Amino acid sequence: MIGRKILPIFIVVPLIEMIILIKIGQVLGALPTILLVLGLGFFGFFLVKYQGLYILFEVRNEISRGNLPGDTLLDGLIVFVGGILLITPGFITAAIGIIFMIPQFRQGIRKLIKNWLNKKINSGTFNISFRS
Repeated sequence: MIGRKILPIFIVVPLIEMIILIKIGQVLGALPTILLVLGLGFFGFFLVKYQGLYILFEVRNEISRGNLPGDTLLDGLIVFVGGILLITPGFITAAIGIIFMIPQFRQGIRKLIKNWLNKKINSGTFNISFRS
């Protein structure tokens, strides 16, 4: 079921990214476009490292206070996905990845994920299966 929803994304997003890269390459030239994409990748790497260390510090603080770090771990997941998007060549994925790194936006994304999970759990459609 989820494969039917994700497969078009893996086809459409790279296609749109290529079109945007070609258009930007036509305006800026090939070398500046390549440097811009590489710069976004390096920026993303350092941003993920900084945010990841911050989240690790927060997890340790939560645990030391005797609290479950649920929201902080969810933030870690969002930063992880944002990092993958940032190191993926392209401007759309980089923009979304940067949004995932900003704590104020992460709060909203975390709320959406929690609402989605609550709906799945309450409706009985949230299943976890393990295969051996």
